[in-house]
Amino acid sequence: MPLTRKSKIIIPVALAVYIADRLTKLVIMDNFGLDQSMPVIKGFFDITYVRNPGAAFSVFSSMPDSLRLPFFLALTLAAIAMLVFFVRQTRPEHTVTLVALAMILGGAAGNLTDRLLYGSVVDFICWSVGRYHWPAFNIADSGITVGCVLLGIEVFFGGKQAETSGP
Repeated sequence: MPLTRKSKIIIPVALAVYIADRLTKLVIMDNFGLDQSMPVIKGFFDITYVRNPGAAFSVFSSMPDSLRLPFFLALTLAAIAMLVFFVRQTRPEHTVTLVALAMILGGAAGNLTDRLLYGSVVDFICWSVGRYHWPAFNIADSGITVGCVLLGIEVFFGGKQAETSGP
């Protein structure tokens, strides 16, 4: 069966985010001890291997393990199901929307894999400016964030372009 236009967008983008996430996490886990850090750009960017048992910014990380893991697995699977639903509802010519959804899907799958394998998410990218420090994140988180930004741009500006462009 030939791939549809949607599949030709969704599959490579989601796989690229997922594979980049998995490979970078494997490299970090093979070359760093937990909580080990290496400055890349002193005072601005470090690689630091940490595990996040919670969600973004360690939300719910203090929840008991017996509740936290099933909660996040169910939440992630529900999010993936919603993403698949949105992909199915998106018209094939809406390339930006499809790319955004694929990036979010690949990121969600990457973090889901961590939760299934390790019970927590592997994070390692750390940014700081002076005394201000952004919580550690990973490639999956980046894919989710960039995908959400693309969706926001598409929602706020994509429709207006279509309305103003005439024959």
